[in-house]
This record gives sequence, C-alpha cells and structure tokens, in this order.
Amino acid sequence: MPAQKKTVSSLIGATLGTLGFSALAGVLVTVMVAPALAVTGMTASSTIGIFEGLPDYITLGKQKQQNEIYIKGPDGNDLKIATVFDQNRQEVKLDQMSDFVKKAAIAGEDVRFYEHGGVDLQSLMRAGFGYVTGSGDTGGSTLAMQTVRNILVQKALNENEGDKAAQTKAYNEATQPTPSRKLKEIKLAISLAKQYSKDEILQGYLNIANFGVNTYGVQAAANQYFSVNAKDLTVAQSASIIAITQSPDQLRLSNPDNYKRNQERRDYIINKMYAAKFIDQKQRDEALAIPVDANFVRITPPTSGCAYAAREYRLPCDYLRNSIKELTSLGANATERLENYKTGGYKFYLSIDANAQIAARNVLQAKAPPTESRFQLGAAAATVEPGSGRILVMAQNKDFDDTQSSDPTTTAINYAADADHGGSGGFQPGSTWKPFTLLAYLAAGNGVNQSFNASVRSIPYSKFTTCGESPGGPAVTFKNDAGEGGPYTVARGTARSVNSVFLQMATKVDQCEIADIASKLGVHKAFDSKAPLQTVPICAIGVCQNNVGPLMMAAAYAAIVDHGNFCKPTIVDKIVAPDGTELPGQVGDCTQAIPANVADTAAHVMAGVFVGEGTAIAANPRDGTQYIGKTGTTDEAKQTWTNGASTAASTSLWVGNIQGSQNLRRIYVGGIQAASLRNSIFKGIAQAVDAGHKGGDIAAADPALLTGKPTIVPDVTGQTVDKAQPVIENADLLFADGGPIDSDQPAGTIVRTDPAAGTSLAKGTTITVFTSNGTGKAVPDVTGKSLDDAKKALNDAGFTSVSQGQCTATSQPADAQPVVTAQTPAGGAMASPSTPITLDYKKFRC
Repeated sequence: MPAQKKTVSSLIGATLGTLGFSALAGVLVTVMVAPALAVTGMTASSTIGIFEGLPDYITLGKQKQQNEIYIKGPDGNDLKIATVFDQNRQEVKLDQMSDFVKKAAIAGEDVRFYEHGGVDLQSLMRAGFGYVTGSGDTGGSTLAMQTVRNILVQKALNENEGDKAAQTKAYNEATQPTPSRKLKEIKLAISLAKQYSKDEILQGYLNIANFGVNTYGVQAAANQYFSVNAKDLTVAQSASIIAITQSPDQLRLSNPDNYKRNQERRDYIINKMYAAKFIDQKQRDEALAIPVDANFVRITPPTSGCAYAAREYRLPCDYLRNSIKELTSLGANATERLENYKTGGYKFYLSIDANAQIAARNVLQAKAPPTESRFQLGAAAATVEPGSGRILVMAQNKDFDDTQSSDPTTTAINYAADADHGGSGGFQPGSTWKPFTLLAYLAAGNGVNQSFNASVRSIPYSKFTTCGESPGGPAVTFKNDAGEGGPYTVARGTARSVNSVFLQMATKVDQCEIADIASKLGVHKAFDSKAPLQTVPICAIGVCQNNVGPLMMAAAYAAIVDHGNFCKPTIVDKIVAPDGTELPGQVGDCTQAIPANVADTAAHVMAGVFVGEGTAIAANPRDGTQYIGKTGTTDEAKQTWTNGASTAASTSLWVGNIQGSQNLRRIYVGGIQAASLRNSIFKGIAQAVDAGHKGGDIAAADPALLTGKPTIVPDVTGQTVDKAQPVIENADLLFADGGPIDSDQPAGTIVRTDPAAGTSLAKGTTITVFTSNGTGKAVPDVTGKSLDDAKKALNDAGFTSVSQGQCTATSQPADAQPVVTAQTPAGGAMASPSTPITLDYKKFRC
C-alpha cells in the first residue's frame, strides 16, 4: 500500500495504538462519549473504569470454512466428490486475492487503514456525535474494529450452538450499536493492532466477513456471486462484493431485489477507490458503466453436503460425516473432533474404490429399481477389505438425499450402515447369522464331518443353555426351507442352509457364546449399538430381532476369511489439515477375535456355499476368485441376503422390504423373482470388486476340527430299541433301526450294532441297531464232516433247507466220502430254521 501523507488526526490515531490503556481511556472516552455523558450524567472517570474492566486480548484465530472430500477417481487421480461446511468459507492468503478487492475494502470501510493504530479518531468522534444526536453516522469502525466485531459474532454463534436463546443474546451483545459495545471493540482493536501486521488484519477481515446468509470470506463470495476465484475479481466485482458487508441481507447478490441497492453502494466504493488513487479514471469509468444486473452477476449456488455430490458417492460421503467422532486425528475426544470438523479446512481422502462403487450402484439400481412402486423395495451393499477394514463399496438402490426431497427414488437413510452412522434400524439377518453358530460350535471342539438328522423338526427347550442356564420353555419347533431330511454333515448342512442341522448344533454350545462371537466380530443391533444381542435358541438361525446392516456383516465375514482377524470398518485413508499437514486416517483397530484354526475351518465349510449344491451357486462371480459366504432368507421371504468374501474383499448384500412385509417369493421385478435378485446383484458387484482386488486361496481347515471330538459307540445289546435310541443319541450319534434279525435272544432286544460297541468315531455317525426276532438258532459247525453227516447234523438241529454248494476236486481216494470245506451261514451264526444253508465240499472228482 503506498504511503499516505501524515495528517494531525492520523498521527493522533497512530499514537493511540501505542498508548497504555489507562492513558488511552482518558483521551478516547472523553472524545468519543462526551456527548453521551452530557445526556446521561455519567462522569468520565466512571466510564474510564468501565473501559479498563473490558477484555484487552483477542486473536484472529481460525474461522469456520469448507471441508473437502476426495476419493481416488476411476482414472487413479484424486477426485473431489463433495464440499461440506457449517459456514461457506474458504480461507485464502492475501496474495491469493485481487488487489482490487483489498483496495475496495480499505476505500469503502477504512481509508486511513494503514495510518492508524487500530482506531480512527475522526471516525470515532463522528460516530459518538451521531449516536447521541441520532443525526449522524454511528459507524466509525475501522477494519480492525470490524474484524473484532466479526470475531465476536462468530464466537457468539459457535459457542452457543443448540441454544437459540443464548445464541441470540450473545449475537445482540456483539452487534448492538451501543457505546459499551463500541468501547469493547476499540480496546480489542488496539490489542489486535499490537499483535498483528496490517496485512494480517486485512487478510483476517476479508476471510471472516459475512457476504450474505451463510457466505463468508471473499473467496466464497467470489465463487458464489461471480463464479471466479478471489484472485480474479475485477474492480466492479470487488466493489460489489465489499458493498455487501454494509448490510449482508439487503445487499447480497443472490437476491435480484438487492441489485439496485448493491449498485448504489458499489458505485460509492468505486468513487472512494478513485479518490484514494487506488484506481485511475479509466478503471473507475469502466467499472461504473457496468450495471448490477443478471448479466453482471453469475451465481454459482453454494453446494454444501453430500446430497450435492455425484450420486454414486453420496452414501460414502454421508458415512464420513457420521464418523467424525471416531477420527482420532481431529482431536483428543469426540467433542474436540466435532468442533475441529465444524471449523473446517480439512481434506478427507476416502478408501472407496471408484470403479467398484460405480458398478455397485449401477447394478443395484438396474436389478432393484428405485422406481418400484408396488412395495418398498430396498437393496444395499457394503464391501470391506480383510486385514484393514477399509470400506471399498457402500451403495444402495435409492440414492442418498437429505434435502427433504419428496422424490420416492431417494432417501436420507444409509441402509448399509447402522443408526449411529446415519443408517436404519437394520434388517433381520436370517441364515447369514448361521456362521456365528458354526464358529461357536467349532470353538467348542466339534467337527465339520459330524452329522445331524435333518428330519428333526422339534427340540426340547431343555436341550439349550443360555449363559450357563437352562430356563426351560416350550419345545423349539421349526422347518427346513426345502424340506430336507435324513443325515447331514455340518459341511453339507451349511452349504444347503439346513435349519435343523444348525439348531441341533446350537444345543452343543451356549447361546451366549454364539452372541459373544458375533459381538467380537463387530456385529450389533443396528438400531442400538449398545443393546445386548438376543440369545434365545431360535437366534441360532437368525430368526430374532438381532437386526443388522450390510457393513457390519461384511466386516464380520472379512474376519472369518482373514483367519479370525477382525478389523473395524474405516473409510478415511488420510486427512490433510488446513495448514497442509498430512494426518493419519482411521486405524482399523484389528484384533484376533477368534482362534485362527476355528476361523479357517469355518471358512473351509462356508466355501461350499458358492459351489456344488450350495445356496449361493448362482451368485458365484465365476472369475477365478474363491469365495466363502452364506445366504439368508427370513420368514415369509421379507428380507434376503447374500454375503460373500474372498481373501481380498468381503461383500454383504441385502435385498428386501424397507417397510412392509411383501413376500419376495411371490412377486417379480424385471421378470425375476424378487427373492432371487440377490444372486445377480451380488455377482455383478463381486465381479467389479474382484477386478481390482483379486483374492487368493482360502485357508485349509484344521484336521482336528474336521472330525472334532470323537465319541465311543455305547453297548446297547440286550436293550429294547426305545431304551437304546436315547443312549446312542446322548453319545452324539445318529440312531437307525436295522430291523429284526435271526437270534435266539428274546424277541425285540438288540443283539448287535453297526459299527460295533466300543468303536471310536466322529460324532454324528449313524449307528444301526439290529433286534432279535426270537426264532433264531445257532447253526451247527459242520465243516470237516462228510457231506452226508453234515446234512444229517443240520437236519437234526432243525435246519431243513440244506443244499450243496461249490465242489472242489482233490487227490483223495476215489471211494472217499465228500467232505464239507465251508458253510453259509457259518457255524455259530444265528439263523431261523427255514434259512437256506449252503455247504461247499471237496471230493475225488466233481
């Protein structure tokens, strides 16, 4: 700024900035408020006391400004997806502003800015006279004083958020045109001038000033009103922007009704710029010739919020906003983090995979159209990276929009997340809960190859324990979705999602153990993360109110495929602070939630869901990536799921009723049964994810957990079937009745089992029992006897159906009798009298 000629008043003003406050008060108060003293009768000395009691320290500090949110775009470069702010402000340095806007501020608001020490004596005298008489200018504020006022206004607004009454009171105290407020501004302005250079004060003023509604600072104003940067503002534009500060509501350019008033003030400032020799006559005349109208103003409305992001990125943006309290880089506690976020100026870089995100949204909307009007069709997916928890995909069929839009194809709810992160109350998980039952079952030492009778449809409540107790209750009854029956191993029961198998597995563990494992894997009630999970027996197959969201299920399955290593989902890779410092992003907070051998064995079992006769065979991406997972369909097919994980990415997909109870098996969408939509949607998302995140081989199962704890076949010989069956089942073996066989034991008693008593084998093996028919006799052993003697011995014993079998020629004498070499049944075997007996023999010539 060129040096100005020193005047008496400017020298006095400069002196004021260096005087001590007590001495200053004696001069300043007398000059400024003498007219007021005359009216009120107050003494100058008492006013000086008031002045000395005011605070004397203030700093420019950080003001609220914009936050920017980025991801790696489809081309691999940083892509800004949203701007979020409490106040529309972008702080810029003085050298990033047009010289014209700096000169317009000085000419229009404080022409002696570079001469005085924070206060301007001439202006203050004029303001004091105007206040008392009501006939003059009551302003008199220098740029330093206006900056003080703006700081106090911001403090009033920021420190009283949520308390409208307190906010209004503090705002009025900072803005009411009273001598006491002016005294406070004077004292703080002098303090400001002592602490900062003139350029620093000017920069602070131009960044903090309000330019209408929620627009603060010249950069935001230049963007909004003229669609340019502050660096590129012309004379006319600069003067028009500075004009707004006099009365932001009446002079802002976002309202065409203000154009005339703005031009009047603008032209005044342009003339003041000319008078101060900041611009030449040509520049003045050219600027004055431009009318303030629709051609002059080029509005770019401020777009704060995720609803203004590209549609495919709105959901991750909103999830970030709801995760601020968890970003430890922003502060020591949740309150500090939120405050720093509101202050703004940060750049957040998200973990989202742009290509997979775009593909996921596209397939969700194509297969589960948001325009479906017959019922409230919802679909949402989330993908996380095993080993880190980084969120790669977060998408749904209804685009995010929190602007209170009435568009039924949009929603302000993130169905992939829980309520703490802007999500819904969640949805019943159905059979996607079964892996937690499987994990608890394996953790107890049970084996994958163990079998259960899938024909069981009712289990006594006493068979279950919950937190160490067996409270009792009515029998738990259920059905299998496809009516399965007969023996099913755990592996096959998982692939086919057989309810009976899992409820019987649940009798081998405590229900609280199942809930505990789910909790360790980050699963909680979506509507209340602090509420305990339900532990009634039917929860073992996901049929209770443990409602979940896709994100937590994706993270849980990621832990299973990653050897039991659970990582809390994260979405921020890094943060850049307002000063350019790079801060750490979210830490995945990974823990070994379950033993690796248990997780690996469960993963081995769950791999069967995507192959062979598995329920997710139609969802297999068939791109060479091995998946583990689980499908789920709730009662009446209201909600459906497909969860699948490779070693590189874990995806959870929900398709169902946002509200209501439409049976998805009884309605078609786009020619496809709604209950089957999950297959093609998951497949499309998985293929896109796999393209950038190729998974490897699934870990091998622990051999010890394939067989599990062995059991011994009990000896039930001599017992009846009714008594033997519970004995065998209590040994964790399946029972089968082989029917009666020939025996001389009492009819109906068990004479043998297969496998035999005392055999050690896997639990769940089928044991077949054979009972006596009561008519059996021991077959005499006639081997070595002559053929005739053998027949006679058998006849004498009551066996009447005797025949000759195979003859073998020998070198014995020609006249020797044929000799029995073998018999069927063998000697000692039990047989009925009518049982055919065959005798093999040898003789000289056959």
